[in-house]
Amino acid sequence: MKIDMMRCFRAVANEGTLAGAATVLGRTPSAISMMLKQFEDHLGAPLFETDRKNRLTPLGLRVLEEATRAIDTFDRSAEAIRRHALSTAGTVRIATVPSAATSILPEAINAFRQLRPDVRLEVSDVDSAAVISHLQFDMADIGIASGMSGSDIAAEPLTNDRLGIVCRQGGPIASTGYAMGWDMLRLEPFVSNPLCALVAHPTVEQLISTSLLEARNTTTLISFVRSGFGATILPRRAIDNETSDLVFVAPDAPKAERVLHVLTSRRRHPSPATQAFRNALMDLAKET
Repeated sequence: MKIDMMRCFRAVANEGTLAGAATVLGRTPSAISMMLKQFEDHLGAPLFETDRKNRLTPLGLRVLEEATRAIDTFDRSAEAIRRHALSTAGTVRIATVPSAATSILPEAINAFRQLRPDVRLEVSDVDSAAVISHLQFDMADIGIASGMSGSDIAAEPLTNDRLGIVCRQGGPIASTGYAMGWDMLRLEPFVSNPLCALVAHPTVEQLISTSLLEARNTTTLISFVRSGFGATILPRRAIDNETSDLVFVAPDAPKAERVLHVLTSRRRHPSPATQAFRNALMDLAKET
């Protein structure tokens, strides 16, 4: 069984015709038909209900799922080999939450560049759930997020970040004098996000369950607050570089923090370049 057979079958299944698959793969319809027949002969059963190739058999549906998984894995590996060929010193793929991308990462990259200027760095700016997903599906070598360790992800504490209410300057919350604590959130519509669950307060818990607007990306959340959609909860670093039209209030009852971790996959041994970047991050954590 060859990867080209799977690629041919997937193209026919997705396009619904031999001609469509031929266009996608840059081959002739006769070549596609021959390879598809070889694949079906190898399996010993048909993959399509009719010769029109527009409806899969039950076996075809299962094979399409497995073929897609195999092709995606192969393509990711081929891309990794290509990256390493372009950079003989190696490549480090970093997936990070936005607040770390703007506050921690620049200093870490600067320190790393002093030691390994020839290593290629690729940075993805995503939320915590996506950081973990990137590591699990071999789309990143190292992550910075608030996720904890698990069976396939190792986590090392990097830094703490105070959580607080982010609202508009001049709005109802900003005009209270901040004496109401987390209950201030009742004064404006609430924009929920996954970090809100880290605040152990009944008002926050209720607002999470009744919120009519939720977002995950920090830039989107800040935009919503600016647009007057309501207030939200974010780390202090998330608005460090923002203009004075936003207010950050961190109530003490209870004090809430987000712990950022350096994340790596337990299933893969880190390359020397990845290990060196991890060391740069951890050295930065010691200094702070």
